[in-house]
Amino acid sequence: MATVKKPLNPKIQLLISIAIILAVVVLTVFLFRYPQKLGPIFISALVVTLASFLLLLVLRHFLLIWFSFLHQRELAYDEHPDVYPFVSVIVPAFNEGEVITASLSSLLELRYPYFEIIAVDDGSTDSTYEKMKEFEGNHYGVRVQVFRKENSGKADTLNYGIRRSKAPIVVCMDSDSRLTPEALRYAVRQFQDPCVGAVAGNVKVINRHNIWTKLQALEYIEGLNIVRKAQAFFRSVNVIPGPIGIFRRTAIEGTGGYDSDTFAEDFDMTVKILADGWKINYEPKAVAFTEAPEELLDVIKQRYRWSRGILQALRKQKHLLTRTSGVVTTPLSLWYMIFEGLVWPAMNIFANLFFVYVALLYGMTKLLVLWWLLLTLLDLLIAVHAILMEHEQMSLALYSVFYRFFYILIIDVTKVFATLEELVGLDMSWGKLARKGRI
Repeated sequence: MATVKKPLNPKIQLLISIAIILAVVVLTVFLFRYPQKLGPIFISALVVTLASFLLLLVLRHFLLIWFSFLHQRELAYDEHPDVYPFVSVIVPAFNEGEVITASLSSLLELRYPYFEIIAVDDGSTDSTYEKMKEFEGNHYGVRVQVFRKENSGKADTLNYGIRRSKAPIVVCMDSDSRLTPEALRYAVRQFQDPCVGAVAGNVKVINRHNIWTKLQALEYIEGLNIVRKAQAFFRSVNVIPGPIGIFRRTAIEGTGGYDSDTFAEDFDMTVKILADGWKINYEPKAVAFTEAPEELLDVIKQRYRWSRGILQALRKQKHLLTRTSGVVTTPLSLWYMIFEGLVWPAMNIFANLFFVYVALLYGMTKLLVLWWLLLTLLDLLIAVHAILMEHEQMSLALYSVFYRFFYILIIDVTKVFATLEELVGLDMSWGKLARKGRI
């Protein structure tokens, strides 16, 4: 588990959170109600900033489309290796009794010639370990080993499994994920390049049965995978997802393994591998289906943890932001994460509030409608592009309207408050989500 400061009194923590919210609200009201008190320079800067934000938004979408297309074209010429390397699949689990059977069963269905499975129970208090033990043994040439240890967090559990593995290629996955049968065959082809130290897999939502899970399914395709695909053109993917990350053993050992001092061990490991000079690619056909949160509050809890974990890792690796030696894409990737995680959400919230305020105050409803229409069309454009590339359900593109109207704002608000609370050092816990057993 990630190390944190001494927990604050819950009442004090609540008061600090309320104070942060009130401060943001008061500042926003002041900016909108009394802009003249800040002078003409501020007003001009505000207009320029908002115009630049819109321009950056359009530019970002087209760059993502272009570079993701270039990477897709590269993949069309990739060939499978003549010899498939031995692979170790590490499955860490803590209280995953609802999903662990389905997860391990999916691994036994992998169409890959030579691999082993190492399942590690992190001191679960439910039936996870007992269900794991049912898989222990040899399954038509696939050896399944099951271990149990005292609870010490996901990072330490992954390291525990990696130390007991033997293969030159290591797959780290979440226990609430299901790999597709061909996932490993496609993933290992990227390691034909000796400079590739890791490969990010393609994560998809499996439980698409309400508006929140369908919006997350669209977000994974449009907001996450399309970004990885564009970054992969430069071999500098900046987040290897927890549900499926494939590593060259020498690369992961060279970093010293996973660290337990952040709540985003996946991002932290990615940055360390990039800092060591390795390339990181993305393989869209190495698919892992994962169970997404089904309630809005659970979505917010998950994104809050992701946001604070990424900030913790960025703070830890801040020396890389100004590094002049080595691969230039490493500091660029980190600056991009800062922009996407801190600057972009704040600007998006402020821009939306500003346009609503101006429209209501001056009756400029057409401006507001045109603003939302433009953003929705941009989202629809990149959603259709991403869906076509991944041969996904085109019906998901219809959710672009809801995605822009309220979903992305909810996520951005979560990111902003996660940033503020991380800056003041509020305590946080892992916030494990209850599983429904959908995989």
